[in-house]
Formats: sequence, structure tokens, C-alpha cells
Amino acid sequence: MFAVGARDLLSVELSHVRKQYMTNARMQQTDEELYGLMRKGDKRAFAELYERREPALYRYALHMSGSKAAAEEVAQEVFVQLMSANTWFDEKRGSLEAWMYGVARNLVRVFRRKGVIGSPYTAEPPEQVFEHDIVGDLIHGESLAALRAALLELPDNYRDAVVLCDLEERNYEEAARLMGCPVGTVRSRLHRARGLLAARLRKLHPVAEMSAR
Repeated sequence: MFAVGARDLLSVELSHVRKQYMTNARMQQTDEELYGLMRKGDKRAFAELYERREPALYRYALHMSGSKAAAEEVAQEVFVQLMSANTWFDEKRGSLEAWMYGVARNLVRVFRRKGVIGSPYTAEPPEQVFEHDIVGDLIHGESLAALRAALLELPDNYRDAVVLCDLEERNYEEAARLMGCPVGTVRSRLHRARGLLAARLRKLHPVAEMSAR
């Protein structure tokens, strides 16, 4: 009885080790490898890819659209399109992450063009203060709601650069990959966008600026 019990315990332990090993192996797999497994019907690969990329895609769509409802729908639709039988991602043309951001970017544009995006960040707490060093310097402690209002008035390309570099804290190389443009273009758009944000925030709060002087 003892021998059987010991074997059972060992079997359970080995099973746990195998599961842990498989989990670690999946975490080390690239997006493209997970996508390949997903296309073959591996549900766990899809789950891993979703868990890995959905939160950032949601935040990106939220900042770009200003709407939680739109952001949720955009993030979900990216994966719906990814699973579609008519969708075939071509790794030779770029990373899967860049493809996903491209889909999210286009979906946000469709929402904005159709005018189906509601009031900006209606479910978000307006009193929250943004603490990122770069953008924080621009708004001098203003509320996050003021930054969001100014951000939504930027041209799409400029807003994209601010969202990726300042809000999502991507470096220039990562932002360039996700935006599909040279690093120099990211730098110039970001520089211009920060200037527009600062000017817009000064217009929103002229009284505060005068009192600060």
C-alpha cells in the first residue's frame, strides 16, 4: 500500500512539474509561435496570446478613442479577426504585435469616423493625477482628465506617438515598429505632439497658469 501511495504521489508531482514546464515554455514562446499553434487549434496558445496582449491593446484603444466601451470592443475585435479563417498574418511583413496594433488603430478610426464613440472616459475617475515624468512635466500636475481631453484633439499620428511613448512607455524603436514608421518619424511626431499638448493645456487652464506666475 505504501509503495502504491508513493507512486501515486510521485505521479502527481511529475504531472505538476510537467504542467509547470509547459507553462514556462509557453511564456518563452514568441507571439508568432503561439499564433501558429493557435491556427492549428491549440486553445491554450490562444489563451496565452490573449492574456499577453489584450491588456495593452485595451489601454491603447482607450487612450486613442477616449471611450471604455469602444476600447473593450476594439480589443475583442482584434482577437476575433485574428481567429478568422480569412485572416493570415504574414510574419515577413512585420511582427504579430505590430499587426494587432494596426488592426486596433484602424478600428478606432472607424469608430471615430462613424461618430459612435461616446463621452471621453465617462467611467474613469477625473480626479486621478497623471504621474509620468515626461507628460507630467508638460501638464504641471494638472488632472488626468485635462490631459485626456487635450490628447483626443491631437491628430491621429501625433496621438499615437504620445500614447505609445509617454503613456505606454514604449521606447522609440518599439513605437516605430508598432506604428510602422522610422524612428526619426516617431521622434518628430512626439516632439510636435508634446508642443501641441502643452499649448492646448494652457488654453484649458489659463487662470492656473497666470496664478503660477
